[in-house]
Amino acid sequence: MVDAIAVARRPDAGMVTAELAVAIPSVVLVLAVCLAGLGAVVDQVRCVDAARLGARAAARGDPPAGVRALAERAAPEGARVSIGSSHGEVRVVVTATAGGWAGFVPSWNLVATATTPVEQKAR
Repeated sequence: MVDAIAVARRPDAGMVTAELAVAIPSVVLVLAVCLAGLGAVVDQVRCVDAARLGARAAARGDPPAGVRALAERAAPEGARVSIGSSHGEVRVVVTATAGGWAGFVPSWNLVATATTPVEQKAR
């Protein structure tokens, strides 16, 4: 039978505790960065969808206020929508910021642009 006092005096006693104290916060940080990255991917897809939706509405001839409201509803929270037109085309740009949780996770600037020709009105 092993003596409990002899086990407690081993030089590597408590080594696992110290390693876990370092490893667990590292794993949590990696998990947080992965989750923020996944959230950024979802927000990028939402930005692309919002830009396309806004460009289609603008090409149909919807009023700019309606196009902006439609794109903002489809975009992630806090996204900015800009609408422009030139040379018979309409362009909608949706920008948003993702990530940046509590200063531990980086933030990303997301941009999606959709350009489409303006539809001709039927006579």
